Formats: sequence, structure tokens, C-alpha cells
Amino acid sequence: MKITKIEKKKRLYLIEIDGSDNLYVTEDTIVHFMLSKGMSLDDALLKDIQSFAQFSYGKNLALYYISFKQRTVKEVKQYLEKHEIDTRYIPDILDNLIAENWLNDQQYVENYLAQNLHSGDKGPYILKQKLMQKGIDTQVIEQGLAQLDFSEVAEKTAKKLLKKYQSKLSSKSLTDKIIQNLMNKGFSYDEAKTAFEKLDTDKDEEQEQELLYQALDKQHRKLSKKYDGYDLKQRLIQHLMRKGFAYDDIQTALRDYLSI
Repeated sequence: MKITKIEKKKRLYLIEIDGSDNLYVTEDTIVHFMLSKGMSLDDALLKDIQSFAQFSYGKNLALYYISFKQRTVKEVKQYLEKHEIDTRYIPDILDNLIAENWLNDQQYVENYLAQNLHSGDKGPYILKQKLMQKGIDTQVIEQGLAQLDFSEVAEKTAKKLLKKYQSKLSSKSLTDKIIQNLMNKGFSYDEAKTAFEKLDTDKDEEQEQELLYQALDKQHRKLSKKYDGYDLKQRLIQHLMRKGFAYDDIQTALRDYLSI
């Protein structure tokens, strides 16, 4: 067998063998085997060229994918499978990329967690779940998390939540809302509670009363269409207590409101 033509085709090269058979290879393959027009090939060498070409193409594809941003081993594996790289070559491609430090799950974890500490709002539990979904070993994730203190992230996130809800909720509801939101973001109850306790959540009586009357007015308009008298009053009390207002304050507000 002889190479009768070598022609560049975008990112690959077309190799024509004996004027009829075609083989697409990477530039690395051309260089590795020093391929040239007129070169003789036997079956063994042709098989080696085909194998190397598959490996080289898969590696180049992976490097292209990695060039946009850091990836995990699992993400690259799925990318290669999606692009129909022969599964026989994928483990070798991944091992090669790891050996050359193009892929490093431990470094990925460190960078991912550092970014969250700098500008994110997630706690350890959510971060662990997200990293596990990316195929990273649990032990590697836990080692990364163990080295970090998330108290500043929790406090920063708590301040944002306070700004969002302080003018809308009663003191008790505000406490519950912020702590629950922090837990939903992956912080433990203790982390959430500690962050909340560092906030300045004091409200004056006038502000708390204003919130109570706003809630009472809104609910009264809704419930008075169906209920009246004692039944209406009890439903208003139940609703306002669920909103976190004190029973005595509700009773005082109802006396003033219902006498209007």
C-alpha cells in the first residue's frame, strides 16, 4: 500500500491510499509517523496510524472543550462520548490529559469553592451536591470543604436577604424566612442561625405596627367576602399569627380596625 495523496481539510488531513481508500488524520498523526506522499504502508503500520489518529483527534477535541473553561474528568468524558469518539480510546485520552495536568479534579474543586467564597452565596451542602453532579469524588470534595470557613458567605447572604424582606415581614417571620433561605442555599441550621444573629434586625414599634395593619387590611378585604362577625375575626387572628405577629398586638389592631 502507498500514500497517493495528502490534502488538508480544515482541522484534519485527508490521506488517500492506493488512489481509492481515504483516511482522515490529525496534524499530530502526520508528524508522529512522518507521513508523506509515496510512503509505503503495511497492515500493522496502517492500524497504528488509525489508532493514533483516533486518539489524537479525541485529545484535540477535548483540549478545544477545555479551552473555554476548566472542566472535570466526567464532563470531558461525556463530551467525547457525545462526539462519538471510539470508547476504546477515551480512557487513554483522559489519562493523558490528567498526566499533562489539563484535567485536575482537585484543582477544579479548589477553584470552584474559592469563586463561591469570593462572589457566591451557596453553603457547603449545595456546593457538595453540585460538585458530585460533575462526577468528582466525594472525598476530594470534602477535603476541599474542610479547609474553608463559610461564615462570611453566610453573613453576606443574610444581609442581602434582610434587605429584601425586612420591610415586608414581621420580626418573627423575618427570622424564619432568612434562616430557611440560608438553609435552602446549603448552610447548616447552626451556620444560618449564627449569621442571622449578627444582623441588625431591630424594628421600631411603628414599623412593626405598620406591617401588621398592612397584613390585616389585605386579609380583611379577602376574607370579608366570605365571613363576618366572630368567624371573620378568628380567621384574621389565625392568619396574622401565622405571619409572626404577637397575639396581643393582633387583638389591639383588630379592636382599632374593626371599629372603623
